[in-house]
Amino acid sequence: MAITQASTTTKLRGGYYTPKRVAEWLAQWAIRSSSDRILEPSCGDGAFLAAALAQLSPLKPPTSGDAAQVVGIELVPEEARKARARAGDRAKVVSGDFFEWLDRAERHSFDVVLGNPPFIRYQSFPEPSRTRAMQFMHRQGLRANRLTNIWVPFVVGATRLLREGGRLAMVLPAELLQVSYAAQLRQYLADSFARITIFACNEMFFDDAEQEVVLLAAEEKLADPDPWNRCDIALVGKGSVDQLLEAPATTTRRSTDAKFVQHGTEKWLKYFLDAREISFMRALRQNPNVGTLAEHATVDVGVVTGKNEFFVVSRSDVQCFELADFVVPLVARSAHLAGAVLNRSEHRKLAESGKRVYLLHVSDRAQDQFTAGLRKLIVQGERSGFHRGYKCRIRDPWYQVPAVWEPDCFFFRQIYDFPRVVLNKAGATSTDTIHRMKCRAPAGRVAANLYTHISAASAEIEGRSYGGGVLELEPTEAERLLMPVHLNGAMPIDEADALIRRGELTTVLEQNDRAVLQNSLGLSQADCSLLRRVWSKMRDRRRARRRH
Repeated sequence: MAITQASTTTKLRGGYYTPKRVAEWLAQWAIRSSSDRILEPSCGDGAFLAAALAQLSPLKPPTSGDAAQVVGIELVPEEARKARARAGDRAKVVSGDFFEWLDRAERHSFDVVLGNPPFIRYQSFPEPSRTRAMQFMHRQGLRANRLTNIWVPFVVGATRLLREGGRLAMVLPAELLQVSYAAQLRQYLADSFARITIFACNEMFFDDAEQEVVLLAAEEKLADPDPWNRCDIALVGKGSVDQLLEAPATTTRRSTDAKFVQHGTEKWLKYFLDAREISFMRALRQNPNVGTLAEHATVDVGVVTGKNEFFVVSRSDVQCFELADFVVPLVARSAHLAGAVLNRSEHRKLAESGKRVYLLHVSDRAQDQFTAGLRKLIVQGERSGFHRGYKCRIRDPWYQVPAVWEPDCFFFRQIYDFPRVVLNKAGATSTDTIHRMKCRAPAGRVAANLYTHISAASAEIEGRSYGGGVLELEPTEAERLLMPVHLNGAMPIDEADALIRRGELTTVLEQNDRAVLQNSLGLSQADCSLLRRVWSKMRDRRRARRRH
């Protein structure tokens, strides 16, 4: 059972279940002997239990009772009752907390672990289960924090319970491949298994959830994690769920292209590339002429207001509530950034068209300096309960937004095509939908040098994508984008701006590739072509994902 991060009770309790054919496909891959002992650590209503029993039936009828060959654990009592009714006496279903049960379970006691663990944020996972899960992670030598999703300790616990030579088959969020909080898990899995195959496709597995998932098939479990283990990892990608499942899992061909990813520092997204592309991207980071954005600038989140509905205002609001001395120019939506430069006249046109492009910024002024209109607006906000929201509640006064400063550039947090950077000539700030960038070198040159395929390709590897096919870059990921150490030769940002507004981004990239990558960095034309291929392959893959 997968529990998503949605807020409704149904979803939090596990509204999305593994499709029957996916459970059967994974069971077919994992269960290979009539004597296999099988565990489902979060069994929901028993989909994987049923798939396991069906796979065992042609081999040998499973036993029942306390010594059951098939065991399921489920936290929610009602779901456990459903699973028990579904499996009958052919499986043992334990109603309780997996991590409490794990403390009593014998290590190395299962041949196969199947399942779809809860996909729940740290903050949403109920106590005392959350504390038990985090303590278990700590005992395994793994760090956990408030970003850790609860599926991570489930996978670690499942791995611990496998016997030497055992197999792990799970439906996991695609975050496994890309997020920082899963980096330790990636290393742990690579240290624990001889072979791992990751099955991915461009369709959503769950009808009602924007949650991209992959199928993890790990085999030949080692007796103990070995940091010297050279795990053979392959990624099998298909266009649709049907294409993925039409061939039996046991006969799905693994890649013969030998690849190696440095698990401690690199994301598994690189397995979507071929060996040559992986080696090339890694070599670029070792090139003394190639640096990162962090060498030229810092990237930070935009302003966190706690309630944009109140703090982001239009020109008519400014006039109505006498806010002229209490607002600063603002970019609240990426759609307001059409080119590579935002100037004051363009911001003024946005304001004149009725867009909400001002931020209420009271700063630390005393209330006796407030206009009557501002006092009225604050009262209206309190009547609406805005002051009780978390971010507002922890501020004193609640209407004073912190960290309002003017960046040199805006950096798109969410990207559909190319990682956009926009020079700020409007004296504006931004909300947290758009990152803010401060430059050590002249801002126009920094921005201009980011419009190359080396930055685009590295963005696809450093960022993460979700169900809608949008690439997201957090500040630390943005700062890892590759770019020249020496900012030479790039097309002036104003010229790039004019071309981008005419829909000619390709022209900007091609000219900068010649001037920056070839002339300044010494890359060949073939190298530039390879960078374009890496970018387009990764971009096209995420953009192709759709709901089925």
